[in-house]
Order: sequence, then C-alpha cells, then structure tokens
Amino acid sequence: MKQSLELRLGQQLTITPQLQQAIRLLQLSSIELQQEIQEALEANPLLEDAEEETARNDDESAPVEDVRVEIDAGENLKGTDTEMEQASGDDSNDNDDADWTDPFESPVATTTSSSHDGEGLDLDARNSAAETLRDHLYWQMNMTPFSDRDQDIATAIIDAIDDDGYLRAQLSDIQQSVATGDEGVDMDEIEAVLHQIQNFDPIGVGARSLAECLQLQMRLLPEDTPWLEQARELATDTNLDLLAKRDHVQLRKNLGLRQNEIQHAVQLIQHLNPRPGAAINAPQAPYIIPDILVKKVKGVWRAELNKEVSRRLRVNDAYEKLIQRGVSSSDNKYLQEQLQQAKWFLKSLHSRNETLIKVARTIIDRQRAFFDHGPEAMKPLVLHDVAEAVNMHESTISRVTTNKYMMTPRGVFELKYFFSSHVGTVDGGTCSATAIRSLISKIIENEPPDKPVSDSDIARHLGDQGINVARRTIAKYRESMNIPPSNLRKSLI
Repeated sequence: MKQSLELRLGQQLTITPQLQQAIRLLQLSSIELQQEIQEALEANPLLEDAEEETARNDDESAPVEDVRVEIDAGENLKGTDTEMEQASGDDSNDNDDADWTDPFESPVATTTSSSHDGEGLDLDARNSAAETLRDHLYWQMNMTPFSDRDQDIATAIIDAIDDDGYLRAQLSDIQQSVATGDEGVDMDEIEAVLHQIQNFDPIGVGARSLAECLQLQMRLLPEDTPWLEQARELATDTNLDLLAKRDHVQLRKNLGLRQNEIQHAVQLIQHLNPRPGAAINAPQAPYIIPDILVKKVKGVWRAELNKEVSRRLRVNDAYEKLIQRGVSSSDNKYLQEQLQQAKWFLKSLHSRNETLIKVARTIIDRQRAFFDHGPEAMKPLVLHDVAEAVNMHESTISRVTTNKYMMTPRGVFELKYFFSSHVGTVDGGTCSATAIRSLISKIIENEPPDKPVSDSDIARHLGDQGINVARRTIAKYRESMNIPPSNLRKSLI
C-alpha cells in the first residue's frame, strides 16, 4: 500500500466552554439558576447585582434600565444564538465548529430570583431537617416518669415503630433485645410500657395493626358519639378485610347491621387517621418559583417573565475601567479574562430568558382553549410543533420546558404539562391525551358510589362525545391517574 499525504478542507462545529455554559443554564430550574448566579457573583469580581449596587449608590438619575455592557468594535465574541441552538440540538457532536462572531450588545441580563432585598429567602432553612416521629416520641418518653428498666423497654419499642406509626416488631423480639445477662424481662412489663406509649401523641401510634390503630383513636372519643359502638364492632381485622374486599353482604351478616347503619359506622371511621405517624413525618413540599406569569389583558392571554422576582446583573464599571488595553501584566490579564467570562455569562442569561419567553408564548398561543375552558379543552401538542414554530431543535424545547413553571389563573404548571399526544375523533379531528384524562376523571367523580362505571362504560361515554378510545386505553389512562378499577371503587357511601 502506497502512503501519501493529503490536505482536506472542511467545517466542524465545536462546542466551546462558553457554548456548554449557555446550554447548561438553559436547562436549570429557577432555584438552581440562583445558586449558579450566586456562585458567579462570588467568583467573578467584574459581575455585580445591578439593583443592589443602584440601591447602595442611591443614584436615582441613573436607572438600571439604561445600563449597557459595551465592547470595543474590535473585540468579538465567538458564536451566535443560531449556532448555540444547533449545538444544543446535538450534544454528542464534540467536534462541531462554533465561531460566535456577533458583538455582544444586549441589555443588562435579567433572571429569576426569590428576593430583591437583603432579606432573601433562606432556602437552606426551608429545607432543614424537620422533627421525625422517632424524635417526637423520644421527647415524650423523656417527659414520662419511666424507671431505667422501663425506659430501656420504651426505647426498644420506639426504635421498632415505622414512619406510619405502627409497631412492626414482635413483642418477643423486643423482649430479647432488652434482656441483659441472666435478668429477663416479663412480657407483662413490655405490654405495660407499650400501652403507655400508645397514649403518646399522635393518637394511634404504637399500634400493631390497622384495627388496633383505629380502636386506640376511638377510645378517646366521647361515649355519646353517634355510631361509635357500631364503628368499634366494624374495626376488627376480619371486618376491615371484608370492607376492603367490598364484601358488603358478608359484612352485614357478621355485624348484624343494616346497610345504612354500616354506612354511618364507615363514615365515623373515615374521620380517623390510618397513618398517624405520617403527620409528623410529612415530607416538605418542593419550593417552586414560577418562571412565567400568565394573565389575560383585554381579552388576550399574555405571558411574561416573572419580573417580581427578577434579578439584574451587569459588569462592574469600576473594575472594567482598570483594564488597560495592550498591557500584558498578570493583573491586567486576569481582569480581561474575568471580563470575558462575565460578558459570556450575561449573554447566556439573556439568551436563556429570550428562549424561555419565546417558547412560553408559543405554548399559550397553541393552548388558548385550556386557559379559557380548562384541561378538557387541551389541544394535542408535541415538542416538534413548538420547535417548528420557534425555529429551534426539539432537544432545546425539551431543555427549556423541564423544571420550568408557569403561573396561571388555573394554577401553577410545569411547561411540559401542556404537551400531550393525540387521539382521533369520529369527525376526523384529534383530542389530546390530557383532555381525555380529564374527561375520565370527571366521569368517575360523578359516578354513584354503589355502582361505579366500568372502563367499557367510560369508553362508551367518550364515544357519545365523538372520541373513539379503546377500553384498554381507558384502563391505561385510569391507571396513570392512580384510579382503581370499578370493582375496587364500589363503596357503601
């Protein structure tokens, strides 16, 4: 084989570190973005919070809106928004070429924030560890005049209580765990300590079964409570199992009660808490800052960035003036590098906000029926539809709609909520899967408790409205909403 040298010309798109930063900022949630901004402010002396600096200087004659980041005509930044878009559409092309040549002449970058003043939200404090059920029980144990021996037994019992408040260990196991040397522990002692713990808050804690948990709670109800006696008869392991199986005939035989009497007993039991420990171990709700605000202005739905929690950044003028052109000292080189990074960061934030508002407005334009009439009017929408409308890649739409939230008069929704597949209708049109789920939920909510509708009945109801959906599709949508089948929805009340 003959060896030879060959020269080839070609173009490749390279994902530069600046481009990678822009793509990464695009997919951050508002809270994650605040952390990123705070780190940038601490690491880069040429970046500053424009509003904080304005308040510090108390200069009303120089509003923040008039501030611009200026670059000499000879200084070019590599890359364009179009090339960033192309690169974000295919992150795997590490050898592609991105030569950003547009000079950066955008206004001060704005982004979402949780506060403007010095009393910013302490997210760490909000997410700090809450008191657990075990801590709550230990505190009550220490307030109870137990002997040293009984305190050891109580500690073993509390350690065996799960997050729902149930004692999952056998008393014989607890007896073995607290036994020391030749000195044994009587089962009566353990029973006595357990009964004391079962008087702790929350009521029903320390129960060994659902029936015992309900009985402990009913023990504290006034004796003149209506239907209390019938509810106590119902709250046994056998009868609760029949109630769960919807075996109402056998249940009436066991209790010797009429159906309406059982209904009243069930209503009383439903006011009790089957998981008493969950109130103490309740998970903290995720903290969400909406990125987009939607409101109706003169009959038209409009979207805008959440300016109430916006944060404006700019390049520090004082530090920028210290940079001397053409000087190659280490200090000057450091300032030049930080200036370039600051400008790229502001450029990325500005691009992120523009992309976000552009996608949000497209979604609102396609889903106006939802904002006017609710989920049942949701239109089919996929990533390709929005990508084509805004001239971006589908992967970019996926990034910009993940963990981004929109506050509307109907509630707060993730942008991805507005995307759904379509199902054909009788007249040749389409209906979104979200609308079908909403219709299914509405039908089930209005069903009689003693005669729930089957999946076939739901399919027939939808067919009457011109929506052809197979029974197995109804079952799939119903299961996705965690709704049990009709035989498990049958109830006495």
